[in-house]
Amino acid sequence: MRSLRAGRFTYLVLALFTAGSLFPLVWTAIAASRSNTRLAQTPPPFWFGGNLGRNLRVAWTDANMGTALLNTVIVAGTVAAGTVLFSTLAGFAFAKLRFRGRRLLMTLVVGTMLIPPQLSVVPLYMLIAQLSWTDRLQAVILPTLVSAFGVFFMRQYLAQALPTELVEAARTDGASSLRVVWHVVFPAARPAMAVLAMLTFVMAWNDFFWPIVALTQNGSPTVQVALTGLGRGYVPDQSVIMAGALLGTLPLLVVFLVFGRQIVGGIMQGAVKG
Repeated sequence: MRSLRAGRFTYLVLALFTAGSLFPLVWTAIAASRSNTRLAQTPPPFWFGGNLGRNLRVAWTDANMGTALLNTVIVAGTVAAGTVLFSTLAGFAFAKLRFRGRRLLMTLVVGTMLIPPQLSVVPLYMLIAQLSWTDRLQAVILPTLVSAFGVFFMRQYLAQALPTELVEAARTDGASSLRVVWHVVFPAARPAMAVLAMLTFVMAWNDFFWPIVALTQNGSPTVQVALTGLGRGYVPDQSVIMAGALLGTLPLLVVFLVFGRQIVGGIMQGAVKG
């Protein structure tokens, strides 16, 4: 058995891809540390300036970033938890339970992914207006508590990772449906649940289209809604806008740094051996 080792070309390619991935974040930090006048000059700056602290303070105050970050954490965390829970339950039902219309219902669920979300904006806004949920966080949370992609993702994973014999053995031992889900389904689905939670959290954090319709900057804004109020004026202050974007990105970086290794470890731990 010959061990495989990476050569210089491999490291060069990885370095180029890493530099390309980090460039937008580094450029955002550089632009946030400069003045608006310097950003308008040619060539643009390629190193950090001395206005980072001032621009961050202006962006934090003008965008009410503290409230926006708290609201976004609540929205993204709740949406991620709800999507993981409901998608896992639905995915288990579609993967392992036998009932009439199972294939038809799964086809309809997947088919909803083909419908553009813009088509549902008007009826959805009319509904939240009748419920008096305008400019409230539940207007953003409840419509996204479950997703067709999450159901399909968990169904595909559980169909392969959860042996049917294991579920039948639990049934034979007298386990109720709740105990089967808690002691059999959730442990087997843990790696996929971690991945789905991360993807859903990021999508909910970066969501802009529906929050800008349902929320306002002066009420209960999320980060993306709050950022739309930065740099307004006859000449938009691009440095302050970049500072606000940097503030809105840092929590996601922290989440990846803290939970990234656990997610990768969970995927490796949940690998099914033949």
